[in-house]
Amino acid sequence: MQTPDEILATIILLWAVIDPIGTVPVFVSATRTRTEDEKKEIAKYAAAIAGMILLFFAAVGEVMLDGMDVPLPAFQIAGGLVLFLFAMTMIFGEGKPESELKSMKSAHETAVFPLATPSIASPGAMMAVVLLTENGRHSVLHQIVTSGLMLGVVFVTYLLMRASTAISNLIGLSGASVISRVMGLVLSSIAVANILEGISEYFMLPTTKLT
Repeated sequence: MQTPDEILATIILLWAVIDPIGTVPVFVSATRTRTEDEKKEIAKYAAAIAGMILLFFAAVGEVMLDGMDVPLPAFQIAGGLVLFLFAMTMIFGEGKPESELKSMKSAHETAVFPLATPSIASPGAMMAVVLLTENGRHSVLHQIVTSGLMLGVVFVTYLLMRASTAISNLIGLSGASVISRVMGLVLSSIAVANILEGISEYFMLPTTKLT
């Protein structure tokens, strides 16, 4: 069973990669011309699709890697690098709201894109859930708890989308951008830890596993 510290660390990582607050400006822009009932349906549909995508990666992501004969430590290193690059764009480049709002200018305003993916179920989130539900390191109960925490963060994202108008008026686009950059800093430290742990585990594998 996970300790409170482990649960807190998992929640922080999932919050950083899913970035519920950063989704709010994207949702506001996507639903600017929609009625309140339509906004409710779009928020529900987007959260449901994102949850299913992340559950899929939690359930079969490692199996897919095994089928391609890719050692999980190698995926952990690659995932850490991608998470780190993603974190750098959050810190130094365009924040999540600005970059995704730009992509919306030429995209259909739908719940699937850019809300369900890549806003909620981002590539970083997909990689994170695979690493957090690794079969060799975590029990079935641990993976169930982690999946529940992930769905909890997605549900919080849904609630924030439902309250998007009030939140947008409160923090504005600049406020969401600041929060996104702070979470990028947290995510970068987690990514470095994943890279170092993956390197350590990779070189501890039997020689037959490296060929």
